[in-house]
Amino acid sequence: MKFLAITLIVHAPDPVTGIRKSTGDRFREVLDNALLAEELGFDGFGVGERHERPFISSSPPVVLSHIAALTSRIRLFTAVTTLSLLDPVRAYEDYATLDHLSGGRLELIIGKGNGAAQRDLFHVTPEDQWDRNAESYEVFRTLWRQDKVTAATRFRPELVDAEVWPRPLQQPIRVWHGSATSKESVDLAARYGDPLFSANVSNPIEPYAELIRYYRERWEFHGHDPARIAVGAGTAGYYAARTSQEAISAYRPVFEGQLAFQKRLGLEPVFPTLEDFVERSSALVGSPQQIIEKVHGYHEQFGHTVLHLHADAGGLTDTQHRDSLALFQSAVAPVLRREIPDPPFPWGPVQAGPTPVPVAADR
Repeated sequence: MKFLAITLIVHAPDPVTGIRKSTGDRFREVLDNALLAEELGFDGFGVGERHERPFISSSPPVVLSHIAALTSRIRLFTAVTTLSLLDPVRAYEDYATLDHLSGGRLELIIGKGNGAAQRDLFHVTPEDQWDRNAESYEVFRTLWRQDKVTAATRFRPELVDAEVWPRPLQQPIRVWHGSATSKESVDLAARYGDPLFSANVSNPIEPYAELIRYYRERWEFHGHDPARIAVGAGTAGYYAARTSQEAISAYRPVFEGQLAFQKRLGLEPVFPTLEDFVERSSALVGSPQQIIEKVHGYHEQFGHTVLHLHADAGGLTDTQHRDSLALFQSAVAPVLRREIPDPPFPWGPVQAGPTPVPVAADR
């Protein structure tokens, strides 16, 4: 199994202290967490993309480029690249450049993105967002693989023998498809034979497991080898301590602060108590053995071989944050690496495979 640390770069008051860091300090915290993730032995570090409050993660290529300059081993992920909002040509230029600057350590997780405010900002509607996402991915994918591209597009000017530079380092790049609540992303991933990354954060396990089962069905429908399926999954929270009592005690103020923040935003909590959150959500809060058992429980339904943890302290003290991540790498990760297989492909530059049928052919 492989492990990522991921941040959406939320810029909000600390859920426990109520203090909000400056924008500059928040970005420096992201860089420090990326360095910590590499130091502790995480396999990847991901930066989300959002274009609305309370996030300041509107430019993942810039942040990841800085992280690439500070690190040497850890793989760099987008989590997610919101292709429904972006010009695929411009997105390609940014990420092909980052591919070189990172020495081929880049992987993409793509998705349409959520939130009415960012849809309004980019004039994307609920009715066309999935078509935009699919078209942008088709164009992006083709640009990565071909030196000259012709594409009759609906949502941007058509391309005729277009040459876009620089040409990438990895050929092709691995692209994961972020999956949260709908079948459209799952269908797109299965059609192209791409890996799936389940958000697995906001709800209990059932809706995510259902989408992953659907992904496996569609994967086989499109004629792909079942042995090549790769699934990743997120977690709703993380804190490990030597005993479950220590973990629950330390995490309670974090959860209560997050609960209050949700209520201020007018959101109805899915998990109203910490005990319910630990029991029914994907949160990993407890002793190392409890966390190992919970990951196995999710693996029985997901079959996932990649797991992400939150990179941010999110209300924990710096010492709690570092010690908990270190405990994960010393007491949890080694066991899960032994007991759950790695993804069915090398954790490095992608090797080219067969070209699937374009999405447009199925419309």
